[in-house]
Amino acid sequence: MERRTIGAGGLAVGAVGLGCMPMSWAYSGSRQRGDESLRTVHRALDLGSDLLDTADMYGPFTNELLLGRVLKERRREAFVSTKVGLLVGEQHIVANGRPGYVRRACDASLRRLQTDVIDLYQLHRADPEVPVEETWGAMADLVRAGKVRALGLCAVGARGGRRSGAGLYDATLRQLQRIQQVFPVSAVQAELSVWSPEALRALLPWCEARGVGFLAAMPLGNGFLTGTLTPGEGFEPDDVRARHPRFTAEMMAANQPIVAGLRRIARRHGEDVTPAQVALAWVLAQGRHVIALPGTKREGWAAENAAAAGLRLTAEDLAEVSRLPAAQGSWD
Repeated sequence: MERRTIGAGGLAVGAVGLGCMPMSWAYSGSRQRGDESLRTVHRALDLGSDLLDTADMYGPFTNELLLGRVLKERRREAFVSTKVGLLVGEQHIVANGRPGYVRRACDASLRRLQTDVIDLYQLHRADPEVPVEETWGAMADLVRAGKVRALGLCAVGARGGRRSGAGLYDATLRQLQRIQQVFPVSAVQAELSVWSPEALRALLPWCEARGVGFLAAMPLGNGFLTGTLTPGEGFEPDDVRARHPRFTAEMMAANQPIVAGLRRIARRHGEDVTPAQVALAWVLAQGRHVIALPGTKREGWAAENAAAAGLRLTAEDLAEVSRLPAAQGSWD
């Protein structure tokens, strides 16, 4: 698989990584596929999808524990990315960016992951009660202590992630400018897909100008861009899509032209090429520092996603994607 770099330190990873969240968090049946999830991680590593993206809050904690079972055997083949800064309570999720907590959370993640070092430690959310420079400084101390190799930030759009068009990531850009003065940012993770291209306006250019890796989260639109979901498909209450405005029956039907366009492009590249692979190839075509992070808990889909790294879209393909209708349904 093609290798791409993260940050000025030249850390190299496969162009398509593996988002591990669906194995234990946010999607229906996540907690019931432990053995299949293990096989999926092993398969991803076999195919060069070595960036394994997790977080302590996924589960909580169970996602890191699952990865630890794989890393115990194959640590040298994996690039481990986990996150800090969010706590899961009984009723809601809260941010915690206090330096003491960051240090304790890192040690706990290391134990669960069964490793001595985290390759990329990401700030999941900034704590509004703690200056972000203090949180980032504590994370930088972990690098100096040899517990972490590089630092990253998960970007949050305006008004908690609502699709607001221009200025969506203004607050994140201000945070990046501040923390960059404390310790270098190696990666930024944010949503980027054919139906959510907002990061292209300012966030990705900021990364490109500084050699910062861009980790494209949800590059398959929470599964919609795979073309395997049908309008009116029901989701369990614990599935994040049950509350997502774009996954109502009406909006799923309205957005079918996007999938149809991806399917047309896929057919031009061969019978075995899928809309999901076209969607991932489009993400990878947005810049040489972009790494796609499709999430899955299934081995077959991990293999399909990894194969997308070898798909090269033509200028005609990219132009056709640019002409697809904008997605309907937003958080506003």
